[in-house]
Amino acid sequence: MRRNRSRRRSPLPTDVVANKGPHSLNTPAYTPLIQTQVNEIVNTAIELLATSGVVFEAGGEADGLLRDAGCIFLDEGIVTIPESVTRRALETAARMTTLWDRNGENPISIDCDHTWFMPGMTCIAVYDEETGEPRPSTREDLALITRVADKLPHVDAVCIAVKNVEESNQFGEIDEFACMMENTIKPLEYLCEHPSSLEAVINMAAALRGSHDALKAKPYFLHLITPLPVNLARIHSDQIITAARAGIPVGVGTLPIGGASSPITLAGCITHALMTDFAAIVLGQLAAKGSFCVGCSDVNFMEPATGAIGSFSQTSVADMAMCQVRRALGFPSLTGIGGCSVARRFNQDAVWEISSNMTQMFYNRPATIDYMGSLDQGLTYSLHALLLCDDLAGLLRKMWQGLEISSDQMAVDLIREVGPTGNFLAHQHTVDNCRTQVWNSRYFGPNIPLSNSGLADQDLFARLDDDLREKLSELQQPELPLETKAAVTAISKKYRNLLV
Repeated sequence: MRRNRSRRRSPLPTDVVANKGPHSLNTPAYTPLIQTQVNEIVNTAIELLATSGVVFEAGGEADGLLRDAGCIFLDEGIVTIPESVTRRALETAARMTTLWDRNGENPISIDCDHTWFMPGMTCIAVYDEETGEPRPSTREDLALITRVADKLPHVDAVCIAVKNVEESNQFGEIDEFACMMENTIKPLEYLCEHPSSLEAVINMAAALRGSHDALKAKPYFLHLITPLPVNLARIHSDQIITAARAGIPVGVGTLPIGGASSPITLAGCITHALMTDFAAIVLGQLAAKGSFCVGCSDVNFMEPATGAIGSFSQTSVADMAMCQVRRALGFPSLTGIGGCSVARRFNQDAVWEISSNMTQMFYNRPATIDYMGSLDQGLTYSLHALLLCDDLAGLLRKMWQGLEISSDQMAVDLIREVGPTGNFLAHQHTVDNCRTQVWNSRYFGPNIPLSNSGLADQDLFARLDDDLREKLSELQQPELPLETKAAVTAISKKYRNLLV
């Protein structure tokens, strides 16, 4: 399947090819599995879909699409998908897509060769500036985080970092998209529960682009759908169909908890998650053949000691394996686990976990890392954590540049010239190359973690806090064009009236 991958990709504009996020040009990704193990996992997931099946809630258009494709409907909503149907869908699904910013510029390629960084995702609390304690998040918090993310150099797109808890309803979902449109130029990542919310934001994005066809030509957002393991509710299957037909790139992924909603073993949890992914890909291809509808399940595990989600070692290895399996099929791996922490505060525990899972992304090579700044198992958002993640994203991009092997870089002539008794300090070659491989961190000195400069007088939190306060003092909202703002307002008003 890998052999045909380039044939399935449509040619990219030259400005897409030259974008800033490559992760696979100079260094290989880590592969914890051998190819026969990858094949066994994939084949087993396909076989289980055909025998054990997956639940599709009845009552929507998915019923007819699946029946016409030869799927078998059993009791309790269970649907078995013939192996030939799944393999055909895996063959025809698009392997890449491109997102464009609010102005229809600066494209980013969602594929197997790039990694993009985003804040996220759907936290329901932030830390109060006065007390430091978590409080329910608001629309103003989402706007603020989005504006900060808009200015961070290594944040490439923006997703719903926090919910507007007071509007925990269908209109609130729609308004979150409008809020992000208002506060960043960058492309968006979106998720919702209601199919009508997706229809509304597609209309908003089409108003921004000028038409639905223009939106299909230059997608503005990536849509995420999060069903339960091997169980797609109608609201999820309807969204898959709507997004695929509208040309909106979509990732469908469950959040299995090994030991609870999925098997506790690494291989079992991965296989179970892939069943959900593959079922979604099948429906996406039945709705619109060739559409970008890919699986993006994150694999999590129950911590045996407490019953909470945790088990860092299991989650890390499973994520590496899941990324490898998707790469083997030619699919980008969305929602990499980097940038988040189960710690309840931005403290030493959080810094350790964020640093560990962010640097692990060097080996995993996901297409998107969109949990940056999320603490307390994804419940509470921290701008301090986001700033640290952005800095570590710079480290990853420096490392992904790899090293050049050439006569000049090996300094062959220079070594001969200097000889065994000389030194290289004052040589022009040193001057020319002394900064090429250095990570220009905002918060750490060259002698990590501290340099001999004034950074040594502050701990990490103080450095981050000073930088955050400076950024907040300089924030400005990137205003929407008046005609777009009017169209978005009209669409929001229309759906609010329909939902009253």
